[in-house]
Amino acid sequence: MSENIVVLDSTLRDGAQAQGISFSVEDKIKIVKALDELGVQYIEAGNPGSNPKDMDFFQKIKAYKLNRSKLGAFGSTRRPHIKPGDDQNLKNLLDADTDVVIIFGKAWDFHVTNILKTELEENLNMVKDTIEYLKELGKEVIFDAEHFYDGYKSNRDYSLEVLKTAENARADCIVLCDTNGGCFPDEIFEISKVAVGILSCEVGIHCHNDTGMAVANSVMAVKAGISHVQGTLIGFGERCGNANLSTIIANLQLKLNYKVFSEDDMTNLTRISRLIAEVSNIPLNEEMPYVGNSSFAHKAGMHIDGVRKSSSSFEHIDPSKVGNSRRFLVSEVSGKSSILKEIQKIFPNITKDSVEVQRVLDKLKQLEYEGYQFEGADGTVKLIIRKIIGKYKPFFDLKHFKIIEDQPKSEGTPSSTALINISVDGKSEITASQGEGPVDALDKALRKALEVFYPILKQVRLIDYKVRVLDTKDAAEAKVRVLIESTDGKEEWSTVGVSRDIIEASWIALVDSIEYKLIKDIEDKIKAYF
Repeated sequence: MSENIVVLDSTLRDGAQAQGISFSVEDKIKIVKALDELGVQYIEAGNPGSNPKDMDFFQKIKAYKLNRSKLGAFGSTRRPHIKPGDDQNLKNLLDADTDVVIIFGKAWDFHVTNILKTELEENLNMVKDTIEYLKELGKEVIFDAEHFYDGYKSNRDYSLEVLKTAENARADCIVLCDTNGGCFPDEIFEISKVAVGILSCEVGIHCHNDTGMAVANSVMAVKAGISHVQGTLIGFGERCGNANLSTIIANLQLKLNYKVFSEDDMTNLTRISRLIAEVSNIPLNEEMPYVGNSSFAHKAGMHIDGVRKSSSSFEHIDPSKVGNSRRFLVSEVSGKSSILKEIQKIFPNITKDSVEVQRVLDKLKQLEYEGYQFEGADGTVKLIIRKIIGKYKPFFDLKHFKIIEDQPKSEGTPSSTALINISVDGKSEITASQGEGPVDALDKALRKALEVFYPILKQVRLIDYKVRVLDTKDAAEAKVRVLIESTDGKEEWSTVGVSRDIIEASWIALVDSIEYKLIKDIEDKIKAYF
């Protein structure tokens, strides 16, 4: 079997509806770039009519060129008894200016009469008019038949009529939605076969995980003839989540021989999944299939002995196929190949047998043991490599800093002040800055002091800051991991710090961010000279 499967990721729309998820515009842009790198064919980026943040995102994302993904705006069919051109939701979709528009419409008679409070015939007209209107404007239209499977079980003929109406209106793809997430795999298979049998356009599947079967249901839909799969890359979404695309993609390509991504792209699956978890500020489930930290982890004993003799004895695939790695929990002996790739980006002459590779690997493992996590912290990894392999000299010495907090905070005034004393080549600089909180104040004070010696730092600003508490059982004494993202207007990089003191963890990440920029500037000047 070698059929091609198309993937649509809805992390930025369905995923954003998950409890505890709140994306900034910068978060959304970073996720789009990651999914584009992975090779996801469609990215459902949000509903521009639902909130100002999404509309702001659609305006800013225009400045970025996507190499492989198509960006889609999401919204509903026109409202009952009005023209498409008069519908504000459709006007917002068009303002988003995407080539692809994802439209959802009701495919369950109960929802039409009891939720929309309109007539069954009018709902068909809403589907028809909306799709035709968008097609006339040159849009690629994906139609999500909301509650299709429940609708099919309630009124088979009407739910199928909704599909045929969408096809006749020239929808490019019609997606069958298990919106309530209550179906079982055998139901999905049988009903999907019926839908595929009456449609000549591309047919898709969109499953929720309310019975824990979203992955199985999606796979069974593909076996029934569906070729377009929707979900979120690491499975989070409203209620119990969406179909987990990282699992589905690996299952389809590595187990069933469908063509989803290239082999090279598949090796990025783990890294991109973990990056999205970091950007989303949620812990990736350690036991998540294929991409989890424990997916290929083995404890001492017969399992390790078996894997060392033949990996297939206790591993269902080679972990490198999805960019993951084998872990022996008592004595870790793997990882050189993956870190060598990062090292060679900076030092191309380093080989796998170089002692420096093991030194870098040992350092990363030690830091991970202490609570660091390097997915999504590329700047810190590159600094560690440079410190161990290259000639490294600190760009400044910290004499001391002090944070002053104003409580209660007066409305409209900064809440924190940072005083800092640093020296560069024996020359001291003392300065102070105010900020919205201690970390903001410290960031501003550090850069203000260093700009005297390194004017290029005027270009740098902090654009994101995330904190995760580690070992919550330790309560107030727990370690925290701080991830910050910085930019100079051209490039973005992330750094990480860990400590039991949130200010110290933030300081570690801030210093790494500054030093990454200064080292990168020196290297760029050397390249330009030669």
